[in-house]
Amino acid sequence: MRIVSGQFKGRRITAPKKLPVRPTTDMAKEALFNILNNQFYFDDISVLDLFAGTGNISYEFASRGTTNITCVDEDYGCIKFINETAKSFEMPLQTIKSDVFSFLEKTTQKSDIIFADPPYGFSLENFSKLPELVFLNNLLEEDGVLIVEHSKHTDLSQTKNYSHSKIYGGNMFSFFKTISKEEEA
Repeated sequence: MRIVSGQFKGRRITAPKKLPVRPTTDMAKEALFNILNNQFYFDDISVLDLFAGTGNISYEFASRGTTNITCVDEDYGCIKFINETAKSFEMPLQTIKSDVFSFLEKTTQKSDIIFADPPYGFSLENFSKLPELVFLNNLLEEDGVLIVEHSKHTDLSQTKNYSHSKIYGGNMFSFFKTISKEEEA
């Protein structure tokens, strides 16, 4: 994997093969950040990276100037790798080793962008639980967005707070936002 843009553009990061991960492809990541670049000033936002894996998405935010980034993953090897990589690049990443659902039930930390990249084999029930917990616990800042990466074969369009999706190859990003009273009517 490589960092697509920003201060560390072009830098390659090689994760150990033993990590239980499926990093977002460079093509999909570049497309996602082109969308986000039109909505956010990266140096002004806070990011929560759920199922952080290798830290691929977090490194991209840090390279573009984001300094408030929290990575959550339950795998010790993933957390260790993120910490080592962040240290070598001098990136301001905070890591938390935790089950994502437990973390979402307990945290009060609000973010502008919450990115979740759970295993593609998740049940629809588990995929739906992510936006449910984020919105139930009010974890997004005003005008914030939850982005869930999943297979193009998974349909989250009936999930509460769903906004829209974008497909890139076999990857799909579903976007969720707070729905105002006017939009509900």
